[in-house]
Amino acid sequence: MIPTELTPAWYVLHTRSRFENKVNEGLERKAKEVFLPKVLVRSKRRDRKVMLRVPLFPGYVFIRTDLDPADQLDIVKTAGIVKFVGNRSGPLPVPDEAIESLRLMIATDLDITTGTRLKKGDRVVVVHGPFTGITGTFSRYRGRNRIVVNIDALGQFAAVEVDEDDCELLPAIGV
Repeated sequence: MIPTELTPAWYVLHTRSRFENKVNEGLERKAKEVFLPKVLVRSKRRDRKVMLRVPLFPGYVFIRTDLDPADQLDIVKTAGIVKFVGNRSGPLPVPDEAIESLRLMIATDLDITTGTRLKKGDRVVVVHGPFTGITGTFSRYRGRNRIVVNIDALGQFAAVEVDEDDCELLPAIGV
């Protein structure tokens, strides 16, 4: 049964690397209800000691929409958007309570710890630092925010240790 009336709900948009702010601004210009939760962190650059507001979930922005096909097309045409997050049935809604909880959490400016996002065997690409461009396989966590990435070459492997924030998960092929 197809509902006759579309109901607005929150959904997640996957963005290009470091495009969260541009996507957020682009959707706001289109008068869309968007939410980009940001947290205060100390700059990682050694020459600076400033606090920066960075996305809580790098690569993702929340949007409230009724998934009207014309509206959905207008949303995904926004520069920097990769896709709606979902499954074969389509975009998956996020409960309103989860969005409200995130709003309350980020309003405090207290430290927020996010869960582990990498699993052994995940394919990753290094997007920042001296190893930029290297693709490999996540091996393990090593200390606070450090990970080990294995690089296969000539039937052997080499491993590098990098900041987790300097890597991005590569999409699985054939999913």
